[in-house]
Amino acid sequence: MSHVIAVALTSPPYAVLSYVVPPGFAPEDFPPGLCLLAPMGASLRAGLVWESAGAPPAGVTLRPALFPLEREPACDAAYLDLVKNLASRHLAAPGRILATLLPRGMRTSQVEFVVDEGGLPRRLAARTLARLAEAERAALAEAWRRGLVRCRLAGEQADPLCFLAADPPWPVRPGAARQLAVLDALCDAGPMLLSDLKKRCGDGTLPILRRLCALDLVRLEAGGGEVEPPEDDAEAGRAGLAAMPPLTGEQEAALAALAPVLDAPDGAARLVFGVTGSGKTRLYMELVARTLARGKRALLLAPEVALAAKLHRAAARAFPGQSPMLYHGYQPPAAREAAFRRAAGPDAPMLVAGTRSALFLPLRDIGLIVLDEEHDGAFKQEDRLPYQAKEVAFFRAGKAGALLVLGSATPDVKTFHAAREGHVPMVRLSHRVGAGGMPAVEIVDMRVAPKLTAVSGRRETGDRTGVLTDAAAAALAETVAGGDQAMILLNRRGYAPLLFCRDCETPVRCPQCELSLTYHKDRERLVCHYCGYARPHPSPCPSCGGADFLPMGVGAEMLEEQLAGVLPAGAAVARLDRDVARRPERAEAVLADFAAGRARVLVGTQMLSKGHHFPDVTLVVAADADLGRALPDYRASERAFQLLTQLAGRAGRGGRPGRVLIQTRTPGDPFFSHVVAGDFEGFFEEELSRRRRLCYPPFTRLGLARLSFPRDYEEGYAVVTAVGQAMRTAAAPLGVRVLGPAPAPLALVAGRRRFHCLFKSPDWPAVRRVFAAGREALPGSGKVRLTLDLDPVDML
Repeated sequence: MSHVIAVALTSPPYAVLSYVVPPGFAPEDFPPGLCLLAPMGASLRAGLVWESAGAPPAGVTLRPALFPLEREPACDAAYLDLVKNLASRHLAAPGRILATLLPRGMRTSQVEFVVDEGGLPRRLAARTLARLAEAERAALAEAWRRGLVRCRLAGEQADPLCFLAADPPWPVRPGAARQLAVLDALCDAGPMLLSDLKKRCGDGTLPILRRLCALDLVRLEAGGGEVEPPEDDAEAGRAGLAAMPPLTGEQEAALAALAPVLDAPDGAARLVFGVTGSGKTRLYMELVARTLARGKRALLLAPEVALAAKLHRAAARAFPGQSPMLYHGYQPPAAREAAFRRAAGPDAPMLVAGTRSALFLPLRDIGLIVLDEEHDGAFKQEDRLPYQAKEVAFFRAGKAGALLVLGSATPDVKTFHAAREGHVPMVRLSHRVGAGGMPAVEIVDMRVAPKLTAVSGRRETGDRTGVLTDAAAAALAETVAGGDQAMILLNRRGYAPLLFCRDCETPVRCPQCELSLTYHKDRERLVCHYCGYARPHPSPCPSCGGADFLPMGVGAEMLEEQLAGVLPAGAAVARLDRDVARRPERAEAVLADFAAGRARVLVGTQMLSKGHHFPDVTLVVAADADLGRALPDYRASERAFQLLTQLAGRAGRGGRPGRVLIQTRTPGDPFFSHVVAGDFEGFFEEELSRRRRLCYPPFTRLGLARLSFPRDYEEGYAVVTAVGQAMRTAAAPLGVRVLGPAPAPLALVAGRRRFHCLFKSPDWPAVRRVFAAGREALPGSGKVRLTLDLDPVDML
C-alpha cells in the first residue's frame, strides 16, 4: 500500500508537496527530517521529509519521490520545530528557511550516486537514475538499504571557497581590469564560493582565478576537516581545567547560582553582568565542565570569528580530551557540511565554539548555550534570513531543557530590562580578576586641543588635519617609550572617507548609490562601502576629468600613517579592521603579533573593543568618540556607550594601571559622565526613560518593512504608496502604529531606491498581520521588493 510523505522543497518554489514512498523502499526509510530527491514537473528538486502522512486520499494519484540523499536524517524533530518556529516568525515557507540553514550538499539536486553492488551501474547521475525503469530503481533501493550506494556532489568536487591570499596593493597591471575586479570582490566580501564569484564577476572568472592563484594572490579551498587556529605556543604546555587560575570569591558565588539551573527541566536563561576583565570566560569553562559531566553538550558563541577562535582555544586547553569543534561562516563549504553532518551523528562533538551560525548545527542533548558579548550587533543577521541569535538560542534552550547564559559588561538594554523585571535572573561580577583595577578615563576636548598632521607630527594649519590631539600623541609616545602597549580606536575604515575634487568642487561619488566613495590607500582604490563598487585611484575625476584631489576626513589607514611621526623610532604599528579581517588568518596574525609585543600600538575600528585580553596595554585612545552617536537609530547612544566602555576595558588588565583618553567635540554631554564613571546602570536608567517616552523597545515590539525598487522604475513610488496604505488600513484595528513609508536614511543603494515603514505594536502577531496585508497589495511584477525585519538592528 502506498504511503504518503510531505516534502518541503529547498529550492524555488519552496512548496510543501506530497509524494508516495518510491518502489523498493519502506515508509521507515523516509522518516521526518530526511533529505531526498523528488520530481517536480520535468525537473528534480532536493527537499526534506516534513511529515509522514499515511495513506493517500481516495481517488488521488501521487508521484513517487525519487531517492534519499542521506541514510539517517541529520535534522531531528527538535530541528524541524526550530524550522517551523522561524517559518512562522518570518511568514516564510519551511523550504525557504531550510534553504538558508542547510549546507549546499543537502539542498542540491546536482548529485550523483556511487554503487558498490555488482551488476548495477557503477555511477549514476540523478537524472539518469530518474530515467531508470521501476525494477532497476527498486534494485538500487535494495542496494541502498544494504549500504552499497552512497551519494555525493556531482563531479566529486564541492563548490570551492575562494580566499584572498595577499594584502593590497597587489602586483597587478592597472589595465588588468578583470583581475582587479576579482581581487576587489574578495577584498570587499571576504571568502566567496566560486559559484558566487562567477555570478558577481561574470563569465571567464575561472581562468582569471587560475592566473591569480599562480601569482599567490588568491587561493582555492575545496574543504575537508575543520579549520582550527593554531595553539598559542605560550599555552601549549598548559592543559586541563585544573591548570587554569582558581576561581575568585565572586566567581564561586556566580557558579553556585548558575550550576543548579543546569538541571532545570524546561531550560532557563541567566545574565552574567560582569565588568571587563572579571573572568567571565573562566566561569563559562566551569559551567561547561558540569554540563559535560551530565553527558550533555555545550555551545559557546561569540560575535566574531576571532573571538570564537579565542573561545575555542580556551575550551581546547580546559578540556583537551574533548576535541572541541570550531564552526563559522569563513570555513570552506565542505568543512561546514562535514561539521553539520558530524553534529547530527553518533560521534558528535560534546563542545562547539563558533559564531551565530553554529546555533543551527543539529546538535542533540544540548545542556548549555553561552552567548558571550551578548550585546553585540553581530548576533543579528540582517540579510537573507533576518534573525536574532539570542531569540534562536532562547528557543533551542527551552526545547532542550538547557541553560542559556548571556554574558556582557554592557548588556543590551532590553536584556538588562528583562533582568531587572525578573524575567532573566542576573548574576554579577563587579571586580576584575588579579591585581589590575579599572582604568582611569579622561575626556579630551577636540575643539580646543591642537591636532597633528598626517605625516610629520607637527601642528597643522592647512587642509590636512590629523585626528589625534597633542595630549593623546604625547601619552602614546610616553606609553611606548616606557615599554607598554596602546590601542587606538577610530571607527572609520579606509584612508579618507571622502575624496574631494578641487577642480569641480564635488566629492567622487558611487554611481549606484550617489554616496561618497571611501579612499583606500593600501588598495589604491575608491570603494563604496554599501554596494562594493570600486574604481582605481589615482584616475581622472569622473565628473570633470580633473586630477587635483583632496582627501577629507581621517580613516584608520591614515591614522596608522600618522603615528610614524608620533611614536619613538622603530615602534611597530598594526591595524585591525574589517579590511584586514577579510582574511581570517591575517586577523589572527595581527592579534598574535600584538600579543607577542612585536607591535607596540594597535589601531583599528570597533573590532578592537571585543573581548581581547592584552596585559601590556596600559593606554587606550578613542580618537573620535562622536562617530555614530548622531545616526538616525534609536540604539545609537546605546551602541556608543557599549563601544566606549568595552574599549576602555582593554586597558590595565595586567598589573600596571590603565589610562583611557576619549576625544570628543561635546565634552559637556551628560552621556560622557556615565562613560567616565563606567556607570552602565546610570546610563541604562536615562536610556530607558527616553525609550519609554518615545515608545521604543523594550516598551513596544518594533518591526521594519523595507521596500525597494530599481531607480528607473517610476511606477515604484505609486506601488510603495499603495503598499503603505494597505498596511496602515490593516494596522488601525490591531493597535499598531505605522510610520511611513518614507525614504530610508540611505535612500539609494546598489541602484535601488529604498523606503522604510516602521511598525510599533503591542505584540508580534499584529506586526506580521500588518506586513501580510502589505505583501498582498504588492503587484506580481517582482520589481518592488518587500521584506520584514523583526526587532531591527540596522535602521539605515
